[in-house]
Amino acid sequence: MDLKVTRLRSENPRDTALIAAIQEGLPLDPRPWAVIGERLGMSEAEVMARVRRMQERDLIKRLGVVVRHRRLGYRANAMVVWDIPDEQVAEIGRCFGRFDFVTLCYRRPRRLPEWRYNLFTMIHGRDREQVMDRVSWLAAACGLEDVPHEVLFSRRSFKQCGAHYRFIDLPRPADRVKAGGGA
Repeated sequence: MDLKVTRLRSENPRDTALIAAIQEGLPLDPRPWAVIGERLGMSEAEVMARVRRMQERDLIKRLGVVVRHRRLGYRANAMVVWDIPDEQVAEIGRCFGRFDFVTLCYRRPRRLPEWRYNLFTMIHGRDREQVMDRVSWLAAACGLEDVPHEVLFSRRSFKQCGAHYRFIDLPRPADRVKAGGGA
């Protein structure tokens, strides 16, 4: 679970406890919110409502998954960088997004003259041959056989985890006025 929190004000201790619990990852259970709720003394409905409210208030920016590809048997991982005409990037990105083996697809600015590539895709495979087959398949399916691209295989795997936060109590506006001696 990848949890992005924008503000860390513990206005509600139950919300703080919930954020702390979910940033460690959701349990692999058909009803993960119920399991977390049980740990925290909340119902599944309360946990889901609190998460929804924190998202609406922008306390939680997003919930996502951190996939540990190597543990799943995907030993070959490559960032494929493409030199796509700027006016076609959105269309090609949508084409790439149709394939489940493309796990990331995003645009980045070119850094000319050294770096001409502007569209990046992450492709995972059980071995390098499978990745290269997928790159060829992707290029053919999206009409990019003659488009310059590079396949950059990962050499190392770094620890993958979501963001972790240390909770702090910030003074409330009324407390700041009292401490500062005025408005």
